[in-house]
Amino acid sequence: MTEPLLSLSGLKVHFPIRGGLLGRPTGFVKAVDGIDLDIAHGESVALVGESGCGKSTLGAAILGMTKPSAGSILFEGKPIVHGETASRRALSREVQIVFQDPVSALNPKISIGESIGEPLAIHGVGNAAERAERVAELLALVGLHPQHAERKPNAFSGGQRQRIVIARALALNPKLLILDEPVSALDVSIRSQILNLLLDLQRRFGLSYLFISHDLSVVRHFADRVAVMYLGHLIETGRTDDVFARPVHPYTEALLSAVPLPDPVAQRKRQRIVLKGDLPSPANPPKGCKFVTRCPLAVDICHVTHPPLVSTGPGREAACHVRAGTVAAV
Repeated sequence: MTEPLLSLSGLKVHFPIRGGLLGRPTGFVKAVDGIDLDIAHGESVALVGESGCGKSTLGAAILGMTKPSAGSILFEGKPIVHGETASRRALSREVQIVFQDPVSALNPKISIGESIGEPLAIHGVGNAAERAERVAELLALVGLHPQHAERKPNAFSGGQRQRIVIARALALNPKLLILDEPVSALDVSIRSQILNLLLDLQRRFGLSYLFISHDLSVVRHFADRVAVMYLGHLIETGRTDDVFARPVHPYTEALLSAVPLPDPVAQRKRQRIVLKGDLPSPANPPKGCKFVTRCPLAVDICHVTHPPLVSTGPGREAACHVRAGTVAAV
């Protein structure tokens, strides 16, 4: 089998909760609590789940913006140690991020040409003339006019700013882009343009994507594979078409029941699954299965142990004692 581009093993990100006069840890917020995930060369993997489940923290840990508490990150089979300057610098050439809000992602005081060229200057790529040529090439690549390089960000619309952010992310020819809700801050009419741009860039350059999103309608048409996250854990993974057609985990089933169907007749007949209660705090997660407080299928063992992520078919995994294990539903 081909070695994955990115491989996460047992990745954890725990934030200490400090209290008392001495500020000693009194507990931990387990934002990411033991994630195993691979991304292949040229693959789009969507990471989905409710707000607060740990999606963005996982992306930040891959980039070194947040320090992992445990586990390993391998890029092309080589370990990434974020505490080492050389390792972090090398990774920044291979992995870049596109943030949710293009307004805050760009420095309003400098031109977009300077913003796009900044990674090139930091890494000492080319001279000033060569960097300017590369900036013009990148602007054209994302559908903008190269002569606009001297303009400031406020001269552009939200969709154009996101194109600028994408151009900057591509400056060093990375192999993996982490897309953190890249279209959620844009008008509906602009979203499809940006998604189509990302898909075109993937085809042209063989890019891999980690697509962090809560919008399952977008995920369905964008991602090759989907990983469902709940309270710091992966609870289901598989090919996007398979997961949407036959969800295994009851949480995935509930999420997908809220996605509008294109057929109005089928939409009217569909039964929406409404989960009771709110997402528990990652500082005080339930014992046993983390979904147990909201699960309609919970049995005794669900209150005792958290189910492992196990195979449920070709390319499919789920973590559920009832649906993926040997325990019978009651």
